[in-house]
This record gives sequence, C-alpha cells and structure tokens, in this order.
Amino acid sequence: MLHKALFLDRDGTLIVGRHYLSDPAGVELLPGVREVLHRCLAEGYRLFLFTNQSAVGRGLFTLETVHRCNQRMLDLLDLPSPGFTGICIATETPEMPAVYRKPSPRFIREMAEKHALDPAASWMIGDMPSDVAAGLNAGIRVALIQPEPAATAPAGVWLCRNWSEFGARLLAGGA
Repeated sequence: MLHKALFLDRDGTLIVGRHYLSDPAGVELLPGVREVLHRCLAEGYRLFLFTNQSAVGRGLFTLETVHRCNQRMLDLLDLPSPGFTGICIATETPEMPAVYRKPSPRFIREMAEKHALDPAASWMIGDMPSDVAAGLNAGIRVALIQPEPAATAPAGVWLCRNWSEFGARLLAGGA
C-alpha cells in the first residue's frame, strides 16, 4: 500500500520567516498551520520537514541551534504521534554542491522509496521558488502558501493565501 505525504518547508511556510532564525523564542506558527496538520495526520498523511538552513553551512550558528528552533516549533504544533516521519535539514550554502538543499529532490525521493509514498498523493508545500522546484523535480504535487500569491506559477501548482485555504482544498479532495 502506498501512503500519501506532505513535505513541508519550515521558514515562511510553517513558521513566520525570520532571517537566520537562531532563537527558539522567535518561533511563531503561521495561522491555521497547527489545525491543518492535525487534520492531515488524522486523514492519513505522513509529514516530512524539509528545510534549507544555510546559516549552519555559513558558520553563523550550529545544527544544535536549528534543532532547538525545530523543537520549539514541534512543541507549538503539538502533533499526535507519529508527528513528523522524517526531517531533512539541508545545511549547504548556495555556493556548495547541492546534495539535499532545495531545489534538490533527493530527500523527497529517498523518503518516497523508504516509506512507500505515492507521488500522486504527495505534496511539497512551501513559500519559495526552490520549494516549488524541489517538488516538481521529485514528481509530486506542489502548493505555494503566500499571503499575496505570485501572479503566476508553473502549471498545476496551487497558489494559496494561507493554511486554511490549502487545508480546505486538500481535504475536500484536491480540486
């Protein structure tokens, strides 16, 4: 049996985007994200966190700093078990060869194989062009969550103003 999944960007998608977030006190969930993710888990979606964190590669702070901010986000989300099935923290800078850094689809592909994910029922959700490219490169569906969505996007990419709009569309059958 194949499973459905959501690959979720962190900064600007799940939490308020803050430049090089290093203080867990600065973690603030975007409106509606907690409720939608709870509903998605209840509907059988598996959740994966997929975040570029080049500040680690730049030496601005450590991976432990990212883990502390992620833990604060997880505490605020208060997801029922299993919560996130997998987490990818891509620490490469844009100047480094991309292994996991979005738009690389490697993490999505690895998790799809490891967890028997259905590409037709899996999504990359983000707020940046690199999120869109990672999802499209992996052959899964894509949604951009932006308060003021881009005027255009590649064919098939959902443009949603917020989590409530995305959740309503997804859980209504993906129209």
